Formats: sequence, structure tokens, C-alpha cells
Amino acid sequence: MAISFPDSAAPRVASDPALALLLSSREQAIRYTAMTELLGRPSDDSDAASALAALTTGRVVAGLLAGQQADGGFGGHPYAKWGGAHWRLVSLVDLRVPPDTPGLREAAGTVLDWLTSPGHVGRIPVLRGRARRCASQEGNALSVATYLGMSGDARVRQLAANLVVWQWADGGWNCDKHPAAAHSSFNESLPPLLGLTRFGSATQDREAKVAADRAAEFLLAHRIIRSHRTAEIAHPAVVRLCYPPYWHYDALAALKALAESGHISDPRAADGLDHLEARRRIDGTWHADAYYWRQAGTAGSNADVVDWGRGGPSEPLTLGALRVLKAASRWAPRHV
Repeated sequence: MAISFPDSAAPRVASDPALALLLSSREQAIRYTAMTELLGRPSDDSDAASALAALTTGRVVAGLLAGQQADGGFGGHPYAKWGGAHWRLVSLVDLRVPPDTPGLREAAGTVLDWLTSPGHVGRIPVLRGRARRCASQEGNALSVATYLGMSGDARVRQLAANLVVWQWADGGWNCDKHPAAAHSSFNESLPPLLGLTRFGSATQDREAKVAADRAAEFLLAHRIIRSHRTAEIAHPAVVRLCYPPYWHYDALAALKALAESGHISDPRAADGLDHLEARRRIDGTWHADAYYWRQAGTAGSNADVVDWGRGGPSEPLTLGALRVLKAASRWAPRHV
């Protein structure tokens, strides 16, 4: 595969094809994060600053920002798949779009209004002492709002407090309404881990920090990808890679959250890290093998608002994998 280098830095890392791919990306958000988080360059480095200045012009980022309405939303319900404000913000934050980007906090406000409304909170059932809640919604919203600098907002504090109260004894969350259900859900526990981690770090809220540590322990007790009963792979979905995962759990999404929460060096993360390394292609990149969205412009439900690409190397997956492996001291850029 021929690789062109839009900045003078890329040839210095050409011996690492995955990093070269990211640095040659047409999506400025990918290039900026690769330079700052993988290469450790300061944000005022000339190449990084150039990418940052053009970040919102990238095809994906511009598409996610397009169509915002006067109320801050994007038309329809904030949770509408995958064009509602809730989902767009999850992707924009994962792409490290600057918190002060116009319109982001207004979009987050529509999500917070929905999740903290009396009608919404009042419908949370509690069976046998366990709140049956799709906590991925609050977790994603808390993560986004905190990233955007909104941790002092009363609605954001309410999300964090609700997640602490709704946490199950094993450290996770679940929306299963079967009274006998007592084991948390991977899908519903991952976003709260990241949200509470960010909120606890931003506010020094002790309850949020304890809850985040308990959620991390839930994932680590399962060695990221395994059943706690049989030690076999918990479900085929946990070892598939997809982007964006949205609310779905997989090994890379879990490892990203554990890296940010400070638990990536726990020996029990090794199974997930080994799996991630094993999924690396011969060209040094990672490919998606699962899609929770349909192509942009497709009629019907589940159509995304941007084209994330199908087939071939996935830049967001490759970027996320290298970030995780670097945090775990399993990867470092060469010849930089």
C-alpha cells in the first residue's frame, strides 16, 4: 500500500506502518491524536497545531457536527440511532474534538435534559434491591459532559450520583428485569466505568472514584473477555472489534476505559491485551469485523450519519489499539 505523507514528520516513523497510516490520515482528528498521544508531541508543535486547527474540517468530524438545530440537538430524540446528539457526541469525544468546539455543550444539554427528566428517572424499576437500568446511557452522557468541562452542572452531578446508587454488588450495572438476574452486564457496565472515571478525576468526588474502581474490578475479575464461571470466552461479541462500539462491549473498548482509569497494568488485563495483539494484521493495523451501523444514506433504521468505512485497515481502531498498547508498555514508536 502506497502511503503519502502530508507533513514532514511522517517519514521519520515510516518503519512503523500503523503509525504511518495514522499520520497520513485525511481525518485531522486521527492525525492530531496520533501526534499528541502516540508520539507525545505538545499541542503547539507546528504539525499538531496545524492538524488541530483543521480538525473540524475532516470528513467524519464535519459530518458528525452537521445539521445541528437551534435547540442544540440534531432533530428528533437525542437517543435516535445513530444520528441523535447522544451518539454523535460519543464519537466526537472519542475522536478528541476540542471541548470548546461550538455547539458541543448545547448538544450535550439536550442529552442531559432527557436523562435527568423526572419522567425518565422515575421509570427506573428496582427489583430485589437492584436498579434495572440501561446505565450505558448515563455512563456515555457523563463521560461526554465531563470531557466537555460540564462536571459542575447539576444535571451532570445527578447522573454521577444516580450511577453510584444504581451500581450492583458485583461492581456493574444491568437492565435485565428478570427478578433473579444478579450478574451485571458487560455492555451496561463499560460506559459508566469511563464516565465515573472522568467525573471522579475532574471533581475529586470520592464516591465516583470508588464506584469507578469497583466497575474496573468487575471487568478485571472477568479478565476482560472471559466468563467468571467457565473461564471460556464470555461471548463471541467480546472478541470482535468494531468502531464505533457505541454501547457495545468488546475487548478494545474495555481496555481503552481501563487505560484511562489507571487499571491497564493489572495482570488480569493480560488476556485482553494478548487478544488485541493477536488481532493485529501483518501490515501492523487493525480491521473491524463487526458493524452496529448501516451505511450512511441507507433507508431504514440504524443508518449512521457518516461513513466509517468497511474493509481494509480501520484508522480509529488502529489508533485506539496503539493507545492502549502504549499505556500497557507493549508498544512504543520506533525511529521517531
